[in-house]
Amino acid sequence: MIHHTWEKNETMKHIKCVHTNAKKYKVNSVLTVGNVYEVKNETEEFYFVIDNTKRIAGFKKDYFELVENV
Repeated sequence: MIHHTWEKNETMKHIKCVHTNAKKYKVNSVLTVGNVYEVKNETEEFYFVIDNTKRIAGFKKDYFELVENV
């Protein structure tokens, strides 16, 4: 149940959404191309960020690029 506290975790890094071209899911309703998001948790394949709905959600890393200076 650790995922219930991820919203309160310290931000690990910032990432910028570079596309929302999903094959299976409707990503463009919760991510905006060009927006910078805070990474709250990360796995090998996914970033867990606070999306446009202000909730934690996991997205494949290929939707993002790392932002160095925020």
